[in-house]
Amino acid sequence: MTPNHADLVARAAKVRLFIFDVDGVLTDGSLSYGAQGELMKTFNVHDGLGIKLLQESGVKTAIISARITAITNARAKDLGIDYVHQGGHDKLTPFKALLNELGLAEEQVAFIGDDVVDLPLLRRVGFAVSVPNGRKEAQRHAHYITGAAGGRGAVREACEFVLHAQGSYERVMAQFMA
Repeated sequence: MTPNHADLVARAAKVRLFIFDVDGVLTDGSLSYGAQGELMKTFNVHDGLGIKLLQESGVKTAIISARITAITNARAKDLGIDYVHQGGHDKLTPFKALLNELGLAEEQVAFIGDDVVDLPLLRRVGFAVSVPNGRKEAQRHAHYITGAAGGRGAVREACEFVLHAQGSYERVMAQFMA
């Protein structure tokens, strides 16, 4: 898909819920293990602020990830992400449950993913986003591919795109411009 800019803005303007994958999107996809086998991941603070700004604008946020980790729960709690589903390659079931719970239509949702397990959501949401370091299969189904890589500012870029499309960027940024 390669929609024109006006189409991208129209899609992003409708977003009321932004769902994030974790590995390869909120992180660079690397998994580090400590000496005792503990898993560690690195998250980008710029991405985190992008999520917070999106929330301040009124957009709900969620995580749907195939991998189950306490680290993801900790990061979600830190960012105030209320909806977190981890475990299994079936991302469609929690997606549908979330739409039902929030009373939203698919076209009111943005999702950013990077791999084949993300295809069911990328093919359904109104604003599908992928990353340049993602799998080609995911990129083919994205409306927008970020310039920044996963774990390196891609989420911030996507959040700011939505904020601009909805006309709320200046409002949420005003707190830093005083």
